[in-house]
Amino acid sequence: MADAHIVLAYSRDAGIVAIAGGEQYPWAHTALEESGFRRGEAGVYRLPADDADASRATVAGLIICAERHRTSVSTSSRRFIGDAARDIARLLPGQWSAAVEIYSHPVWQEDLVPWIWDSGELGRALQTERIPYAATLTDMVHGTTLLLTERPGRQLDYLVGAFAPKGLEEGYGDPHAPRSIVLPPFPGRAAQAVADRYLPSYEQAVHARRTAAISTVLQHIRSERDTWQAMAASARYRDATPLSVNALGAATEDFLDRSWRSFLTVVDHAPTLLERCQPARSPWPQDAAALSRLADAVADAEVLLEEAVHSGPLPPRERQARTWSAIETWLTDGEAFLRQARVSTPHRRPALAVSAPLRPLPAARPAPRR
Repeated sequence: MADAHIVLAYSRDAGIVAIAGGEQYPWAHTALEESGFRRGEAGVYRLPADDADASRATVAGLIICAERHRTSVSTSSRRFIGDAARDIARLLPGQWSAAVEIYSHPVWQEDLVPWIWDSGELGRALQTERIPYAATLTDMVHGTTLLLTERPGRQLDYLVGAFAPKGLEEGYGDPHAPRSIVLPPFPGRAAQAVADRYLPSYEQAVHARRTAAISTVLQHIRSERDTWQAMAASARYRDATPLSVNALGAATEDFLDRSWRSFLTVVDHAPTLLERCQPARSPWPQDAAALSRLADAVADAEVLLEEAVHSGPLPPRERQARTWSAIETWLTDGEAFLRQARVSTPHRRPALAVSAPLRPLPAARPAPRR
């Protein structure tokens, strides 16, 4: 592909659209502007197609102008991806917005890769294929953001996957990540596939990822506690150096502070998972009391955080006593929570009606992740 190139496509709402790309993409911008295209949202250039003869003349002039600026021009056989995304968003259950993202420079696409939470074809394509533009679909209620791209090497299909959910962004390469799916070029069937196949698997993946994150944190705190207890009992460091009374106090404070910072992961993710646990329907109905204690401990931690925001930090001893009480409850009863969370399931989103009518969707600005 040339150092600068322009892809032309047809948009139902905007007429002829142009997307510039390549390491020298500013050359393409110059050619488009000199030829009469106007830059719009997300960096998409537009040419109204009201007058077919004028549009043909402008495109012909663009080809000549682009050659002067060392830029290639090609025509997409697909409709504009922004139209495809908006049509799917209109049909999905709930409130979804659609936006176009352009990765004119290849580095911008590389910056996108760590944000994608996918174990399927989309994740591989972003790392191995040139994808100069895409569209996002964002659930305005739940905050889920999907990425829609044209499927590389195919004339009609699309790929859809998801960005890492808030609070779990460190999950790049995570084995719990959902698998992207292939979508047909028909909006109704594509929306049906997203609602019935992809979103349920995505929600299950988020559930598993949250559960795993809490399990990892509890294991880490438990290991740190065991090390601290052994050190306190022996009055020596790990290397057998004698431990003074002052040093033991400092080590205790450091251990409690580190444990609290780690425990914030539990505070972030446990409430949603606790709501899904139904011990009476599980093989361990006796876990109900433990889950109640765990929920109270999380609530106490949330109150502590609120107080810190509105009233300022508490005296260290009071803060450590209150935080450790919540942490200790989770160390004691955490296994009951984990087995309940692992057999519970996310709440299903509203089903998509097969004959769902088109709804007007306001235009939305993209939120580039570069």
